[in-house]
Order: sequence, then C-alpha cells, then structure tokens
Amino acid sequence: MGYVTSIFARRVVQGAGRSVDGPGLLRSLGLDPDASLDVTQMVAEDAYYDFLERLAGQMVSAHELPVRVGPLMRPDDYGALGLAWKSAPTIRQSLERVERFCRLWTDNMTYELRDDEEGALFVLHRAGERRLGLRLSNECTAASAVSLIRQTSTERFRPRRVLFKHRAPEITTAHQRYFGCPVEFGAALDAVSISDEALDRANHLGDDAISRFLMPHLEAEVEAIAQEDPLELLVQRAVSRALSEGVPKMAEIARRMGTSERTLQRRLADEGLSFKNLVDETRRRLAESLMQQPRYSLSEVGFLTGFSEQSAFSRAFKRWTGRSPAAYREARG
Repeated sequence: MGYVTSIFARRVVQGAGRSVDGPGLLRSLGLDPDASLDVTQMVAEDAYYDFLERLAGQMVSAHELPVRVGPLMRPDDYGALGLAWKSAPTIRQSLERVERFCRLWTDNMTYELRDDEEGALFVLHRAGERRLGLRLSNECTAASAVSLIRQTSTERFRPRRVLFKHRAPEITTAHQRYFGCPVEFGAALDAVSISDEALDRANHLGDDAISRFLMPHLEAEVEAIAQEDPLELLVQRAVSRALSEGVPKMAEIARRMGTSERTLQRRLADEGLSFKNLVDETRRRLAESLMQQPRYSLSEVGFLTGFSEQSAFSRAFKRWTGRSPAAYREARG
C-alpha cells in the first residue's frame, strides 16, 4: 500500500470549490479540515483515489478538476524540496531534484527526466488499475508540474506536448487551454514533453549556495525514510510498481528509491540479498495475487508482472507454482 502527501487532497478540495463537501471529504481521509498544510502528513493511495472519485461525483464538471488544482500548487507547499526546486539554477535542475527526492512526498509514483529528440520527457511512473481516481491524480500531477515551472521560470513556459496513458474525458477543451499545447490521451506513457530551450532557462530564485546547503539535508531525509522498512521490502515494493513497464533494471529501482545504483548494490550485498532473486520473487508474489482476482485475464496478469509474451509468463508461472496459469486458476475455483 502506497501513500501520498495530504497537501494534494487539500488543494484538490480547494480547486473543486463550493460545489463539494470539502470538510466531509477531508474528514473521510482522517484529515482535520481546519489544519494547515503539512507535506509530511500522508494518506493511503487507495483512500486518496476513493476520495477523488467521491469528489468528482459531487462536481458538475469534474473533467476540469486537474486544471483547477494545478495553479494552486506552490513550491512552498513541499517544504525543503520546494525550496530546492526554487533555488535550482535552471528548470532542468528543478526537475532533476523532484526525480531524485519525490520519495519525500509519495511512494506510489516516481518521476523520470528522460532525454528524447524534442528535448526531454518528464515522465510520471505510477502503477495500478486505471480507475478514475488514478486518472484524475495523474492529470493533477501533470498540471501541477507545469504550474510549478511557470511560477519559477524567468520566461513564459509552455510544454511541447502533454501525454496521458488513459482514455480522454468527455471534454478536453480545458486541458488544451490550460497546457497551451497538444494533449494526447491513449499514449504510451504519462509525461510532459519539454524543449531543451525551456529546460535550460534560469529560475527566478536560482542560487547555487542554497542548493549546496540543501542537498545533504534532502539526502538525509530520504535515507531516514528508506531505513524505516527492511531493504528487501523496499526493493520488492519498487519492483512491483515498475513491472507493468517491463522487468526493471537495478538502476531504475535505485532511482525509484531515491538512491544510486552503486549504493543500492552495496546495501543488497551487505544484507546478502540478490537483486535478480528479489525481482523473481516479487513477480511470483504479484502473479499469484493477481491470479486470485478473476477480473484480471491471464494476459493481463502476464503484462502486469512484466512479461511481453504469454508463453514466457506461462513457463515462469509453472516454474513458480508447478501448474500452468489456467490450471492454477481452475483449481482455485
């Protein structure tokens, strides 16, 4: 079970306005409606998705919710990481800091700044069923990222494209207007495409001295979080969330955990753990769990556990359990 910072829920209620029962919705998450923003106060991801779906049900135009929420997010909402965003010399460096330290406000998604022919893609990696709550959350996240860039860049910012894996809502005019660029639904990933020219623009408050001061503190905060759970569990959790995009490499899992590949490799060796074995065990556990849920077809279980071909999934599943996927499901009734 993952978590997200409660400031997302509070800003969503603010964006929805008076058409919803904001205090009641926040209380359903165990939050005091009158409390101030606290980036360290967390809510469970499934509860957050339920909250978004209930809130959308109370709105007449729920499709506009993400673009209402985006402009409300402020760098200062994110504590030390928000200051690190503002003090980064360029937009590229701001995004690299989110990529590296987002573990401070959520563990149900990670970010990746991926170079491409147009500049770079700021990719949102989030596993799970594409239910309404997750779709709205992804759109809010993209809208927030664009808003934060606009607040800190010295020049007017407009993405090249915005991409979402899920299907389009009934009306997308508000999305096109807010982002000011093509918005594509049904894409291969969730991402904001940004030109090199925009990435290299200076930030209003860019300050190398502040940046050098902050980085060790952020490193220590991420390390403290990482030590709360056993390393084996942390790696398996990160692997399970990455599998729908294929079998992850150690470098990818290290990035998702907010550390370096070399550090993760050393920590695994210190505890006598094998990354390859952890990946295999995670796939086995996830496959068995999904097989117990009839709503997932055998091909969907294979995809969600990182197999591109059904035959490869069947062979692996028989190695794990001694039965083919079809026989396993039949035996469970």
